[in-house]
Amino acid sequence: MMTHATAPAPGRLSMDAPWRWLGAGWKDLWTAPGKSIGYGLLVAGGGLLLVYALWSAGLAALVPVALGIFALVGPLLALGLYELSRRIEAGEAPRLFPISFAGPRSPLQIAFIGFFLLFAALIWVLLAMVLYALFSAGSYVPLADFFSFVLSTPQGLAMAFFGTAIGGAIAFAIFLLTVVSIPMLMNERTDAFTAIAAGLKSFKASPGVMILWAWLIGIIVVGGVASMFAGLAIAFPLLGHATWHAYRDIRALG
Repeated sequence: MMTHATAPAPGRLSMDAPWRWLGAGWKDLWTAPGKSIGYGLLVAGGGLLLVYALWSAGLAALVPVALGIFALVGPLLALGLYELSRRIEAGEAPRLFPISFAGPRSPLQIAFIGFFLLFAALIWVLLAMVLYALFSAGSYVPLADFFSFVLSTPQGLAMAFFGTAIGGAIAFAIFLLTVVSIPMLMNERTDAFTAIAAGLKSFKASPGVMILWAWLIGIIVVGGVASMFAGLAIAFPLLGHATWHAYRDIRALG
């Protein structure tokens, strides 16, 4: 009978921890550059293709929503990078696949979190639609004029402000729920609720560190996307590897 791991009660992390995680992630990236950057290129290419498809279909107004969904499911998309860092740490041949799960229930638990992330993405889409309806006062704004509406009208600016605030709150909640849980479920024999609790306890013990880590992730992702997704080929694997080391540090303190 499988026994569940106990959620850790981690000690305090030092404020330089996020920078150390990025440094360790950078080292992993260049330990297996072909696999890491190749992984990043696939993710960046998928994001660029999605934006192009929406733009070509005349649905440019949905691009910010699509990018928000991309950010929400990013921790799940990085699963292969966690595996690569795990192999490097263990002294094994660096491979992305097949992914090794310590417990037979872990894949199902990761799938459970995946469904939760999709649900959160659906909530974000619905909230975006509600905000659009409220601030456009029920009037139809042609998609071609959407960005002009957002940037040059009081209603559009207010919608952008509240949309960013609400989206940021949702993204931070998802960050707390996934920053430890997904790599933990890949590496340990446990369940989703225990893994989620580990991330929440790490925030309770070291809120400043975790807020800094969330800001760094956001800045790096925005920079990667702003470069027409080219920078995401480096930014995404860097953050994936760094997240693995964040999880390892947090568990070590537990």
